[in-house]
Amino acid sequence: MGTNRSPQPINRQPDAHRKLESWKEIAAFLGSSERTVRRWEAERSLPVHRVPGGERGRVFAYTRELSNWLAGSPDRPSPEETPARSAAPPPIPVPERPIYSRRWWFAVLLMGPGAVAATLLLVHSHSATSAHHAPKAGAEELYLQGRFFWSKRTPESLRKAVDDFAQAIVRDPNYAPAYVGLADCYNLLREFSAMPDSAAYPRALDAARKAVQLDDSSAEAHNSLAFVSFYWNWNAKLADREFRRAIELNPGYVLAHHWRANFLMCLGRYQEALDEIERARKLDPNSQAIVADKGLLLSNLHRLEEAIALLKQVEERDPDFSASHRYLSWVHLKTKDYPAYLAEGKLAAQLAGDDRLMAAMKAAEQGFTAGGGRGLLESTLRFRQQLYATGKGSAYDVAQAYAWLGRQQEALHYLQISLAKMEPDIVGLRVDDCFQGVSKEPEYVALLRQFDRGAHR
Repeated sequence: MGTNRSPQPINRQPDAHRKLESWKEIAAFLGSSERTVRRWEAERSLPVHRVPGGERGRVFAYTRELSNWLAGSPDRPSPEETPARSAAPPPIPVPERPIYSRRWWFAVLLMGPGAVAATLLLVHSHSATSAHHAPKAGAEELYLQGRFFWSKRTPESLRKAVDDFAQAIVRDPNYAPAYVGLADCYNLLREFSAMPDSAAYPRALDAARKAVQLDDSSAEAHNSLAFVSFYWNWNAKLADREFRRAIELNPGYVLAHHWRANFLMCLGRYQEALDEIERARKLDPNSQAIVADKGLLLSNLHRLEEAIALLKQVEERDPDFSASHRYLSWVHLKTKDYPAYLAEGKLAAQLAGDDRLMAAMKAAEQGFTAGGGRGLLESTLRFRQQLYATGKGSAYDVAQAYAWLGRQQEALHYLQISLAKMEPDIVGLRVDDCFQGVSKEPEYVALLRQFDRGAHR
């Protein structure tokens, strides 16, 4: 089944003609709130259609039209069709929200030491790399406010952060940190909300490139570019160079050590990944995201008891942090603790506002009720096959479902499709232990080689 053909040049066109069938889906695609997109329709001609003769309030929209509206011209290609060509992110409509100043910082202090530490670390990093540029009035305050919301990593806080960074760009189009913040929001929105990769990553890439163009001495800009270059464009060589550049520019930049650790984990360089995640943890011991990602790293090393202990620690400290629930669900699936898998998975879906994940967990639960663990896995496969058949799911997800059931040839078939389509999830293929059963197969070895040739080009 394997082939030695080298990966073709990146040409992503997912979701270019997809239909969104509710205000919630439209808001998720745009990375904003339902209230905001409703206002954009009324005040800024957002291209939303209403179902003729249908229920009152039923709406739909097409991703191509929304992308063209964001870009400001109906004749301009959508950002999803040309992710690597634009030098700057598409113009983003800016909602009217107040700038919080000294009184707002006082409110941060009242929220406890974790919020203070996270905000101060970001402020220090920002000031260290952008001191040569004097931002225009209000831009820096909006940036700092956006960083605070970004650090909370919830769907609503990330949307607020997008608004703040966009407003900062409007105040000062040459202010690099605001573009970095925008890139970092989109890098996380596809993980902590229902925003699809194909909507988030191209915007992150454009914003990160613009930030580097404006300030090549910015550690934050190089770090953001490293992240999206690997997970979206599969360019491990560029990502490693950009991560190293970020750390060279600012050895104390927490997020560079944190994200480089995850990058090294995906490459199977586990000891280096552990070293980096520990550096990040020591620089910011209050970060729940760092502790959670260390738990994920330990689970991939099969140190499951340690992983569960760390993730439970995060869960107790911050029950609303979705990543800990998501990672715990994966660990419980590995250990075949299906009730715990279902409970944590449903919590993760609820916190991320991800209806598709919630539907997947409900399908799995019905299968478990009817047929135990085997029924859960078979129901999961059927659900993922249906999503894939309708263009709403990935081949990689189907491959995982086949692998969990021990149907290895089908798993390899869908992995080939995933690689050919350059799906983002396949960057974790090397460390996804559901494929251990095929790890010695020639087809699997050829897949890894093919991926590596593309990633290290």
